[in-house]
Amino acid sequence: MKLVTFEEGGSVRPGLVVDGGIVDLAAEGFKDAIAFIGAQESVQADLAKKKPSIALDKVKLLAPVPAPPRIFGIGVNYAEHAKESGHDTQKVPTVFPVMSSAVVGPGHEVIIPKASSMVDYEAELAVVIGKPGYQIPAAKAMDHVFGYTIMNDVSARDVQRATTQWSLGKSFPTFAPMGPWVVTKDELKDPHALGISLTIGGEKLQDSNTSLLIFKIPALIEYIARVTPLQVGDVISTGTPAGVGMGRTPQRWLRAGEEMVIHIDGIGELKNRLLAEK
Repeated sequence: MKLVTFEEGGSVRPGLVVDGGIVDLAAEGFKDAIAFIGAQESVQADLAKKKPSIALDKVKLLAPVPAPPRIFGIGVNYAEHAKESGHDTQKVPTVFPVMSSAVVGPGHEVIIPKASSMVDYEAELAVVIGKPGYQIPAAKAMDHVFGYTIMNDVSARDVQRATTQWSLGKSFPTFAPMGPWVVTKDELKDPHALGISLTIGGEKLQDSNTSLLIFKIPALIEYIARVTPLQVGDVISTGTPAGVGMGRTPQRWLRAGEEMVIHIDGIGELKNRLLAEK
């Protein structure tokens, strides 16, 4: 099952991608994607069996969860990325908030802000929470997962590294592209065995596998839920592998006109072109 948010005729609605078309969830009484994520699994399964009423190629896809309650970014969660970033391997996860106002969808332009000259890319597997919970043990953590999507944790490194607090450097408008859809967990047998890559202009700059995550998804959920109750629609972006622009010699920053393409096995591709702020 693939959950999307789409725009058609000026109307923004949630939907399910079925047989190359879209089942309109607004027509089924769901006001947005989060409402569907929180529905009973039997209801979700029944709607996934419906015939689509809208052609997929006739709509504009937006971020599948356009306004997550919270986005939890995870820092330096691949050993090689920690090394290239000058960090030691963490004993506990590094967690930082990304503002939901930064979220955009597939095909949306990412704006390079005037306030930064060091904008970087970060291909990441993102987890979407489907069941709320507090103090969740790792053994039960996957029960709280609805599915998975792609997130590009775009980062203004000069702003990020000016202090020990990373949030603002990750939260410029358009800095959190997501999509193209949320793939439900039943469709991905093992989220810790997925190829993940990022390409710009035909050059593959990141090429790794989620098997190399230092802190796996159950550990991340357990750690975060010790502190704050997780909500339906929360997103945990699990961290980026090696190959970011900051870690290259010479360093490689994003430029207007380039297109970032992230691929994750079992999910698909997230494409976003870069535009300079006017």
